[in-house]
Amino acid sequence: MKLSNNLFGAIFMVVSMLSFVSNDALMKYLFQTISVEQGILVRALISVPLLVIIAYFRKSLFVRIDRRNWKIVLIRAFAELGATMAFLTALSKMPLANVTAILQSLPLTVTMFAAIFFGEQVGWRRWGAILIGFVGVLIIIRPGGEGFNQYAFLAIVAVGFVTLRDAITRKLDPAVPSLFVALISSIPTLFFGVGMTAATGWNTLSGLLFGIVVLAAIAITSGHLFAVMAMRSGEISFVSSFRYTGMVWAILFGFLLFGDLPDHATTLGTVIVIGMGIYAFHRERVRQKS
Repeated sequence: MKLSNNLFGAIFMVVSMLSFVSNDALMKYLFQTISVEQGILVRALISVPLLVIIAYFRKSLFVRIDRRNWKIVLIRAFAELGATMAFLTALSKMPLANVTAILQSLPLTVTMFAAIFFGEQVGWRRWGAILIGFVGVLIIIRPGGEGFNQYAFLAIVAVGFVTLRDAITRKLDPAVPSLFVALISSIPTLFFGVGMTAATGWNTLSGLLFGIVVLAAIAITSGHLFAVMAMRSGEISFVSSFRYTGMVWAILFGFLLFGDLPDHATTLGTVIVIGMGIYAFHRERVRQKS
């Protein structure tokens, strides 16, 4: 693999993380005025048509796939819905950096899931990194402590749903276009937003809030597209480690927009989780070479 490919992959991943965290920060700002359900709906009303347009021009809108791949796509779609509900609800009540820090455990949880359910080979070093990484998560959420509540638990639930989503995606046929999968995954979220907003009520959006929604929809769509580009541009074990730059953006946006900074315990837990994730990527790279 040429160094230039890895370099482009790293840049795409950094931009992807910036896009995702920008979306999170914008949505958290919106939740000061509107409900989580309405936020999900208005973002989907923009992001879904945007995905349809992009998929159409990329010839990924009308795709024939077999029953096995449809089953995976549908499971992934409802995992995406569960992750969106749990994550955004937690985000509305927790500091941005804290929620993002918990999500940094994803590479470890996906590795664990693949080992348990898919039979992928994971050595004792990576199992050790997973266990130590979970200790880092416990330090962040501090069960039984003053800062632990149902929203911290929801952040853990979101990790579970995203783990299922990402792990099962590995079983998709490579011929199935990523844009098609992303589009199908966004549809249940749109219908959920419609149903829940009809039940909870609608707040009129000002011009400023509507502009924020548009930016959030563009940001999350860009995040998905750049993530795909990153995974197809370089070595996965190298490029994936740049996921952790999302924590830098989360701390920056959390401070600038909401005046939040992670405390010492959250910082320590985050360092442990990120360190173990990077070590797990390193061991995967060593295993592939051997």
